Order: sequence, then structure tokens, then C-alpha cells
Amino acid sequence: MQTIFDIPTRGQGLYEFTEQVAAWVDGADDGLLTLLVRHTSASLLIQENADPEVRTDMRNFFARLVPPSDHPSMSYLTHTYEGPDDMPAHIKAAMLPVSLSIPVAAGRMMLGTWQGIYLFEHRNAPHRRQVAAHFLAG
Repeated sequence: MQTIFDIPTRGQGLYEFTEQVAAWVDGADDGLLTLLVRHTSASLLIQENADPEVRTDMRNFFARLVPPSDHPSMSYLTHTYEGPDDMPAHIKAAMLPVSLSIPVAAGRMMLGTWQGIYLFEHRNAPHRRQVAAHFLAG
């Protein structure tokens, strides 16, 4: 069983899509769900979904860790023609997961109480991101 989740973004940040995935696996057998973001400048995370400050702090931490290419500390970058956020977005995507594996029991993802599934957009401009999903019953 496979599908594609379309996730619109409004710029850098974490976008939760747990409910869409949960609805898709609802009623499925036990098995393994695999998610893959189909882009090189975005990532996937399982992260706390109770306090929005966690999302803000995650975005701010990675912005500080990998600043835009026009920041003096990033002067060594050569891939800069797609804007100052592009190469840093690729670096962040290389540091973070682009796929997730989640066990499913009786049609429910075995996530913890405060865990949610997020697309982490690393670009400044809005995008429509795609996440491929594959469920293998076992």
C-alpha cells in the first residue's frame, strides 16, 4: 500500500502531518510504515507536538547552526545562485533524516504520547512538498 502526502509550506519551519498519516493507516494490519520526503532541501522528524515552542526552538537552532550563504561564516560555499537559503537547506537535509520508519499495530502508529510527524522545511519560500508513504503489512 502506497500513497503521496502533499504538504504545503509557508517557509522555514516544522509542519505536522501526523493526522493525515494516521487516517491513511487507520484499519491496516500490523506492519511497518516508511515515509520519504521527495526533496533535497527538506527533512522529516518525529518531534514533540504538544508545545509549539519546540518547533520554534528547532527552527532557530538549525538557522543558527547553518546560517544563510550570505553570512560571513558561510563564505566558503560555492552553490549560491539559487539564493542564500538554498545551500544551507541542502546541508540541513543532509544532517537530518529524510526518511522515517514507524511500526504500526492494529492500524495505529506506535508513536509516543507527545510525538508527531513533521516535515521540516528548510527554504524561505513557500513550497508544495511531497512525502511518499509505503506500508508493509507483516
